[in-house]
Amino acid sequence: MKFNSTVALTLILLAMMLGAGFVSSMWGFTIGHEALKGITQPDVRPTKKLVNEQPGTSSGKEGVKMLREAEILADVQAYIKSKANEAKSDRNSNGDRQDESTTKSPSAPESPDPEASPDRSLESPNSLSLPLKSQDRGVTLEVTSTSVQGGSLLLNVNLKNEGSNSVRFLYSFLNVTDDKGRALSAITEGLPGELPANGSGFSGTVSIPTALLDDAKTLSLTLTDYPDQKLKLNMSEIPVSR
Repeated sequence: MKFNSTVALTLILLAMMLGAGFVSSMWGFTIGHEALKGITQPDVRPTKKLVNEQPGTSSGKEGVKMLREAEILADVQAYIKSKANEAKSDRNSNGDRQDESTTKSPSAPESPDPEASPDRSLESPNSLSLPLKSQDRGVTLEVTSTSVQGGSLLLNVNLKNEGSNSVRFLYSFLNVTDDKGRALSAITEGLPGELPANGSGFSGTVSIPTALLDDAKTLSLTLTDYPDQKLKLNMSEIPVSR
C-alpha cells in the first residue's frame, strides 16, 4: 500500500513538471511573437528585384559613372592648354613691367674717356688684389697669383727669410679658412721644410680642392714656425679663382 502511494505521488509531481514546462514554453513563444510582430525578412533575391523593377524608375542608388577615355584625354589637354596660356600671360605681363621700368629709369651717365683714366673693370679679380704679403721676424710670405687646375685651386706663393736665423716649418700646421669660417685642407709643394737665413727666395704652391670651396669668395691663410711657434704669418682676402 505504501509503495502504491509513492508511485502515485511521483506521477503527480512528474505531471506537474510537464504542465509547468508546457505553460512556460507557450508563454515565451507568445511574448517572442508579440515582440517580432511587424518585422519581416528583406527579400534579397536578385531575380525578383529585376522582375519587379519598372523601367524609368530609380531605386535611389546610382552606380559609378564610367567616363570614356576620349573625354578624359580631352579634359587633360584642355587643362594643360589653359595652364600654358596662364603662364604665357604672366611672362608677358612681367616683360611689360620690365619694359616700363626700363623706360622710366634715368639715362646712364656717359662713360669717361678710356684714355684719361684706365678702365679697372676689365682687370681680373686677381690683378686687383694680388700680390698679398705677410711679414714677421724677417720672414716674408707672398701670394702672387691663383689658378684652377685639375679640380684644385692653386695658390702660387713665395717664401723668403731675411732674418739672422733659419726657420723650420711644418706645413701640416698651415691653416686655411674661407670667408664662411670653414677650415679647408691644403697641400703644399715646392716649399722647404727649413728656410735658411740667407735671403734666398723659394717658390711653391698651396693646393686646395675646389670641391671644398663651394661658394667661397676669399680665403685666409696662417702659417707658424715649428716647434717654437713664435713666428706667425697671417694673410686674408685671398681671391678665389673660378
